[in-house]
Amino acid sequence: MDLTCDFFTLFRLAPRFRLDVAALAARYLELQNSVHPDRFAQAGQAERRLSMQWAARVNEAYRTLKEPLARAQYLLRLAGRDPEAASGALAEDTDFLMQQMEWREEVRQARQERSMAALRELRQRLAREVQAQYEALAARFDDEHDLAAAVGQTRRLMFQEKLRAEIDDALAFLEDAEDAENAGA
Repeated sequence: MDLTCDFFTLFRLAPRFRLDVAALAARYLELQNSVHPDRFAQAGQAERRLSMQWAARVNEAYRTLKEPLARAQYLLRLAGRDPEAASGALAEDTDFLMQQMEWREEVRQARQERSMAALRELRQRLAREVQAQYEALAARFDDEHDLAAAVGQTRRLMFQEKLRAEIDDALAFLEDAEDAENAGA
């Protein structure tokens, strides 16, 4: 095996956005079994070190390919595109930016009002939007091979996933506060 090969090659998968998740998981277990440091406990120091490097590489590859956003970012980097640096197109997408501002305001307001119901409803709306974005992204990568559009779609998803994390954090905060109040009652 070659430590410098790309993650798709490592997992013997075609470099596509749509992946067979079961095949990915099966190959991960196979690779982990073959490179796990415990298998090299009696080996020399160089072999143990190489095993640890391989195990780390396999773990990193699996985490990257398993998560759709990370997979999209990785595919773009393989193609020489940096989704982190491509912010110009989003600046022109005022509808998307306005929606993000509105949703962030809704999160702030729901958190301030301690409304878990409002946060859950917003999270459901966002989940539907994110799912539609991922479906469109799959088409950009695998069907249309339109990397320029995939960059913009990925940037939008980066914003939306960050918003989803903010909503989850707000929900966790409110649930913890509710648990503390119930424990004190």
